[in-house]
Amino acid sequence: MPAQAVTTAKLPGMKPILKIEDLVVEYRTREFGQRVTVAVNRLSLEVFPGEVFGFLGPNGAGKTTTVNVLLGFVPVTRGAAYIFNVNVRDPIARQRIGYLPELTYYYKFLTAEELLRFYARIFRIPRAEIGPRIDEVLKLVGLDTARKRPIKTYSKGMQQRIGLAQALINEPDLLILDEPTSGLDPIGRMNVREMIQRLKSKGKTVFFSSHELGEVETVCDRVAILHQGELKATGRVSDLVEKYKCNLEQAFLKVIGYEPGHE
Repeated sequence: MPAQAVTTAKLPGMKPILKIEDLVVEYRTREFGQRVTVAVNRLSLEVFPGEVFGFLGPNGAGKTTTVNVLLGFVPVTRGAAYIFNVNVRDPIARQRIGYLPELTYYYKFLTAEELLRFYARIFRIPRAEIGPRIDEVLKLVGLDTARKRPIKTYSKGMQQRIGLAQALINEPDLLILDEPTSGLDPIGRMNVREMIQRLKSKGKTVFFSSHELGEVETVCDRVAILHQGELKATGRVSDLVEKYKCNLEQAFLKVIGYEPGHE
């Protein structure tokens, strides 16, 4: 199936908070004599302040690689990526970014309050502001009553929420989430969705990768669909739903060329 036309919805008068230009990321493997694998191929997109932007694709599409480029964990082969109009290869004000990885690991002998205090000190938040900041984010993620409990006693959903709390402790302008609902039950996914909606109401910019398309459809302003490292479609959720005359999940399958009974 041919790639779908790529369109970008630009908001008048706004500069993007996140911009990716013709990005290529290649890996060299030891298989078959240093074979080159293209993880991301000529990706371009923009995310504007205050948007909730969904970065979609099947497993292996290149979503996590792209996120790692944005965070400076993976080098760029060609092209460029910018956050706050600064190339991600250069020093960036990391204090303005919150990040939740797909797989979180914390010192589970700590309580939620102790963990957040630890991260607050890493971000050099003034001592007088740490207590009120911890109170605010614990209330936001619904863990205020469990703040004194060791993290090792938390359920999977609660651990994901404390992950969101640490990503928010520095009051970031941009929140990057990698599969924030991975492994959660329906109630856990609903809680994350509600948190993203609250962040949106506070004017935060949220960029998150996901394959939970039902959740994405309810919270995202725009989405990009990645397949085999290439951008296949991008635009407002409502526009994609209207174009394909179906829900976002079915539109996603059409965009990536999935046919039942075929891999």
